[in-house]
Amino acid sequence: MATASLPDDVVPLVPMRNAVLFPHSAMPVGVGRPKSVAALRQAAQTGGLLGIVLQHDPKVDDPGRADLCDVGTLAQVLQQAEGAESQLHAMCQGVQRFRIEALVEGFPFLAARITRIEEPAELSPEAEALGLQLHQRAAEILALLPSVPVEVAQALASLRDPRRLADVVSHLIDSEVVDKQKLLETVRIEERMARLLELLARRIQVLRLSHEIGERTKEQLDDRQRKYLLREQLKTIQKELGEDDGQREDLTQLAEAIGKAGMPEEVRRHVDKELERLRRLGEGSSESALLRTWLEWMAELPWAAPSPPAIDLDAAKRILEDDHHGLQAVKRRIVEYLAVLKLNPAGRAPILCFVGPPGVGKTSLGQSIARALGRPFVRVSLGGVHDEAEIRGHRRTYVGALPGTIIQGIRKAGARHCVMMLDEVDKLSASFQGDPSAALLEVLDPEQNSTFRDNYLGVPFDLSRVVFIATANVLEQISLPVRDRMEVIELPGYTQDEKVAIARRYLVTRQREACGLGADQVALSDDALDTVVAQYTREAGVRQLEREIGRLMRHAAVRVAAGTAEPVPVAIGAAQLEDILGAPRFEHETALRSALPGVATGLAWTPVGGDILFVEATRVAGSGRLILTGQLGDVMKESAQAALTLVKSCAPALGIAAAMFEGIDVHLHVPAGAIPKDGPSAGVAMFMALASLFTDRSIRPEVAMTGEISLRGLVLPVGGIKEKVLAAQRAGVRCVLLPARNRKDLRDIPASTQQQLEFVWLEQVDDALRVALSAGAPPRSLQLA
Repeated sequence: MATASLPDDVVPLVPMRNAVLFPHSAMPVGVGRPKSVAALRQAAQTGGLLGIVLQHDPKVDDPGRADLCDVGTLAQVLQQAEGAESQLHAMCQGVQRFRIEALVEGFPFLAARITRIEEPAELSPEAEALGLQLHQRAAEILALLPSVPVEVAQALASLRDPRRLADVVSHLIDSEVVDKQKLLETVRIEERMARLLELLARRIQVLRLSHEIGERTKEQLDDRQRKYLLREQLKTIQKELGEDDGQREDLTQLAEAIGKAGMPEEVRRHVDKELERLRRLGEGSSESALLRTWLEWMAELPWAAPSPPAIDLDAAKRILEDDHHGLQAVKRRIVEYLAVLKLNPAGRAPILCFVGPPGVGKTSLGQSIARALGRPFVRVSLGGVHDEAEIRGHRRTYVGALPGTIIQGIRKAGARHCVMMLDEVDKLSASFQGDPSAALLEVLDPEQNSTFRDNYLGVPFDLSRVVFIATANVLEQISLPVRDRMEVIELPGYTQDEKVAIARRYLVTRQREACGLGADQVALSDDALDTVVAQYTREAGVRQLEREIGRLMRHAAVRVAAGTAEPVPVAIGAAQLEDILGAPRFEHETALRSALPGVATGLAWTPVGGDILFVEATRVAGSGRLILTGQLGDVMKESAQAALTLVKSCAPALGIAAAMFEGIDVHLHVPAGAIPKDGPSAGVAMFMALASLFTDRSIRPEVAMTGEISLRGLVLPVGGIKEKVLAAQRAGVRCVLLPARNRKDLRDIPASTQQQLEFVWLEQVDDALRVALSAGAPPRSLQLA
């Protein structure tokens, strides 16, 4: 309801958030605040004037006097209409400027006592001159603006009064609301018109520059429009032919992805050419699906060069130390690579090959290296691969063709500088489909892999930033050319102390968490760990050890879940192991097997680490034959024959009568007959077994040996020393006989193992005789017969 009457100098106010109304101009006004709605209704119903004023901060919902500008415009409400949600819309015509003197209380709307600002009755010559210039500027800006109604230009041209012209142009100009408020507050007509001309000049300069830019690009736009029209015509033709073009949006997205992929210029030209060919092909074409798949692969590969990494050597060392116990050679090599990469970001990535038995941490070490480098990790399994196309990919002409595993791994990693693990590289095999190890040559060659060409892609792809890490169990099964391109790092296995440390730091925690147990619910003693390592596992790695620890944790989990764990935590010591894990599976059997003459303990190397083997010799009535059993290879058979010949030639020095070799057969057996055995390193053990048999003196049970022999009695060097020594330690051996020429390999053996074992270095077999044979008459220095 309208208020009965207002004093003549009091008007209702409508604060505007971001609009300024000028005299002689019309503007639509929409209000929603209750006071503004009441003020608009008051003016409309009484036919009085309404004050339109700008508020300083548009975020204020209930403005006071300090929130309102001093100068506003009196307006006549021409018409009004109700809006949604209690809103009111009106068309207001500006009449005259006013100045707020004070706000008046006592009304349901915002009201103010005002003073009207009168325009001067007479114009100065300066004002008339400025009015003429304002006409010209207004006409100029209307010519630069696109799509201006003709009526607007005619209305401005008909205005002769500079005062009205200034207000109308001020209302129409596209300017900031603050600048418009300054024009409204400028009462002196000459100053107002000068400020308006300055704003117009700035706006005209912007429009002219925009027009010039548009003219410069017009030719390019015309060419693009021509191509666009041609494409549209082609699409229309295809549609008329029944070839629906529903793939337009997909092609647009595909083109955008190709543009963002960062391809080299040569590759980009080839891809753009194929993309255009796809646009011309109908959706029903058999080739379109193959071409689309190829383009998607090209768009999703990480072509762009990686940004230089932020390298923190100390952080990388901490990650490697936290994830793995020991393996100092590998950690040192990774830190060296990081140091070089920090000094030379454009340098080539290393190509490493970890060789060792299963369970020593080759794969997990690759993941730790990726974490230390701050790069994504991807694993490519090569075990059993026998097709060259698995590495290089198939050509696009084949149905179901895809890139090779290398490019697939790059796409999965999403980075060109990822860490890629080529797992089980020694399990590759050649077939009639090609040799995959030959295809790996280009991948692993630093001089070639910067332009690696996958058969499916058909364009070169740069692999020089990829850190390749290969893993293998047997180095000899890797082809020589591939082996030559990699830096081989051997991981022979862990000592018992290292296994206990690994179990305590990693395995126990991992299995405990896998069983849902807390650290306060189970306690595994150090004695129990030592016993599990020594009597329940015998391996180079720690996989079986982790399985046994898992059994212990599951036993504790059953007790905790059943509520029978009293007290908590569940304590597991060495005394409880037999009840949980059963009887010990391994024991120090050297004393049992070596107590009789004719039995010697040898050391052997296997793909899964070192192991001990027993050489047993006996004699039976016969015709002088040498009987060999135990599935021995040719080299091992020759070692047995050489050992028997050497014993016969040394018989006088050993105190063996010549008649002892007459009318007998010598039977040499190596147990575990189901396992093939070969190699020259059992020569010393075979000689000692035969010498023990014929001298009737047993070999000390705590002694194990390895080495090749010659017919002159020399002990020749062999390989796999570290693996063999670790196997001897696991088996409870306390004295190891090694060839003297293998002394250099002692530095690879852990210090803790060296402290627990006695090493005897053999130049000739008589050195082994003096140390290994049990009490009896010592043999004289051997003189060959």
